[in-house]
Amino acid sequence: MAYLSSSLARLSSLVLALGAIKAYAFNMNTNNNVAAYWGQNAYGGGAGSNPALWQQPIDYYCGDDSVDAFPIAFLNVFFSTGGLPAINLANSCGGPNFSGTNLLNCQFLAQNIENCQAKGKLVTISLGGDSRSNNFSSDQQAQQFADTIWNLFLGGSSGTRPFGNAVLDGVDLDIEGGSTAHYVAFVNQLRSHMNGASKQQCPFPDAYLGSVIDQVGFDALYVQFYNNNCAVSNYYSPGDWDFGTWDNWAKTQSPNRNIKIYMGVAASSTAAHQGYVDIGTLTPIIQQTKSQYSSFGGVMMWDISEAYNNNRFDSAVKSVLGGNTSGGSSPSNPSSGSHQIHPNGNTGKCLDVQGAVFANGTPVQIYDCNGTGAQNWVIQSGSTAVQVAGTNYCLDAGSTPGNGVQMKIWECYSGLAAQTWYYTGDQRIALENQGLCLDLTNGSTNDGNIVQTWACTDGNTNQIWTE
Repeated sequence: MAYLSSSLARLSSLVLALGAIKAYAFNMNTNNNVAAYWGQNAYGGGAGSNPALWQQPIDYYCGDDSVDAFPIAFLNVFFSTGGLPAINLANSCGGPNFSGTNLLNCQFLAQNIENCQAKGKLVTISLGGDSRSNNFSSDQQAQQFADTIWNLFLGGSSGTRPFGNAVLDGVDLDIEGGSTAHYVAFVNQLRSHMNGASKQQCPFPDAYLGSVIDQVGFDALYVQFYNNNCAVSNYYSPGDWDFGTWDNWAKTQSPNRNIKIYMGVAASSTAAHQGYVDIGTLTPIIQQTKSQYSSFGGVMMWDISEAYNNNRFDSAVKSVLGGNTSGGSSPSNPSSGSHQIHPNGNTGKCLDVQGAVFANGTPVQIYDCNGTGAQNWVIQSGSTAVQVAGTNYCLDAGSTPGNGVQMKIWECYSGLAAQTWYYTGDQRIALENQGLCLDLTNGSTNDGNIVQTWACTDGNTNQIWTE
């Protein structure tokens, strides 16, 4: 599984799970993960006068279970010499550049990265940083840049891969300024290659990526609770601390209702201008937030060099987080045992994905049965998802289900209420525990009639669905 994350003004960060590349021990669905940025040598660039304590190779920090995910910071220029991006890894890589470009050749780091991955760590590339001019001029340019990132850092191929044969697990977006126009096209193109996290400021909505995270489903959001009014240092000021607002957004507005929200903290007093709190102060904040909000995914920190020189702040945070209590699991993606679904036994008509467009929001309609994949569904008796066979798209009732709400498909997320149905013994497909059934709108079997939900009613033939 590959992940995409986004860091805005180092206020918050968004992680997007992009398609399967390798299988590691990392589990995005738990609530005790620690993510720590590596690459910028924050300690050496700040208070650290002893070079021996500056940032070490990335696998130096992978020897124990304290940190689960490492965003590599930063790819700071999107379009540089030769049309390729540029990266800055502080003291960890000084080049040389690939010929005709400003892109560093850091292929000697490949083994270090792979060593971390072999120990179950998630390693991603962080795009942006403090650069404020990484903009796209069109959807096409954004899509082409996504292809470039895929080829340079992820599962594609190129003669100018900065980390050689090492295949990173995803992308983190740390967009701290400029326009976010066309970022949706960028993320969707990445999703077409893979299946992440984005870093956001805690003021809600985020100043830069707010519109993006409302349109594209990410796996995790790293919200920066430092260097702003909603910092952890203001936890006991209800008007400032707003994790609950992010939790509500996750459950009611995010395209992925199972998204995990991380509490972003400064790893030492020198890692932030303001908002740092010591581990004694942070401990009850973590414990209370973890127990109160089901979207809580863990803690993100800036950065690992600061954490190591602050009495292993990373290890102390991991100890406070304790074991996973979320019970999260990933959705399955079955492609066998599929069936056509017919309205009230009419075997000439089928439940159909409109236009065979397998994308978030595509309507689900009635159409003449034609044997295509748009009409093959995986469904089982009892509690079930209703999944388009061979895809990761499920029948979805939306965030506000009710009478007359039209049905669509959406990426499958395990446990999502809008996708949790119950196939009853009398052949109704009901939203579990919500009193609503899949309903043939106006009783019409005309091609193109979009199906809906309606209050379940005994004897209503518009709510009978047969395989």
